[in-house]
Amino acid sequence: MSADGAARLTAGDLRRRFDEEGYLADEGMATALFLTLELGLPLLLEGEPGVGKTAAAQTLARVLGAPLVRLQCYEGLTASEALYDWNHQRQLLAIRLAESQHERLTEAELFSEEFLVERPILRCVRHTGPQPPVLLIDEVDRADDEFEALLLEALGEGSVTVPELGTFTAVKPPIVVLTSNRSRELHDALRRRCLYHWLEFPEAARVVSILRRTSPSAGVPLIESAARFVGHVRALEVDKPPGVAEAINWVAALSALGATELVREVVVPTLGALVKTPDDRDLVVGSLETYAFG
Repeated sequence: MSADGAARLTAGDLRRRFDEEGYLADEGMATALFLTLELGLPLLLEGEPGVGKTAAAQTLARVLGAPLVRLQCYEGLTASEALYDWNHQRQLLAIRLAESQHERLTEAELFSEEFLVERPILRCVRHTGPQPPVLLIDEVDRADDEFEALLLEALGEGSVTVPELGTFTAVKPPIVVLTSNRSRELHDALRRRCLYHWLEFPEAARVVSILRRTSPSAGVPLIESAARFVGHVRALEVDKPPGVAEAINWVAALSALGATELVREVVVPTLGALVKTPDDRDLVVGSLETYAFG
């Protein structure tokens, strides 16, 4: 199903609107987002950490003027945290109140809408606003295998079943974006229900464009040098290659220190914004002996 209103946007419109929101989407990303809106299918974004997967969903919500509902995945995530839960404290209070009045609540009364707690997925399914929400299921690869099975009904049919109350089906299904860093392989059943887009680390020219957008106070020579240096670090095969997010933070750090050009004296103290392990830092520092600044 198409998202109301959003389906009228072309891929070019989306690319322009993302640009206006400060996110430089390439043609592949814009096309994937357009098809997600047009076909009403979930979009699975995969790529290295820090390349802009989460930001893409956040930007999409702003572009559409839609509420963003985020479900951050982690090991041990359960249905009661993702779909729905019962307000056990209120149920207990209701039981005690009934007992004080020499009454007894039935099971149907205890497991009614009054005590239902909406978690992110059910909240999106029951959303009644004019614009369907953007549901961001972030880092789904961090959740257990079993969690993927919980998603299938919601993603495939836009519905959630609460055994005590029945099945809730979305009038306007949410626009779903899933992200994965590929820390583990996702099941085929989940992949089949999604459109797929692999988000590459952008080429140097796009990195420069992104940095100029995100760090307007930094000079062009500094930004161009920083973009080249990030490419150098990524080529060193560090354990945690810096993504766009790290590059943005690093240039912001350089700019905050008043740097106008990239020299060793400013690189070393600011490496903590770019690399995230002692081994990676040692590798980068060791490479500076042969790196051509300027």
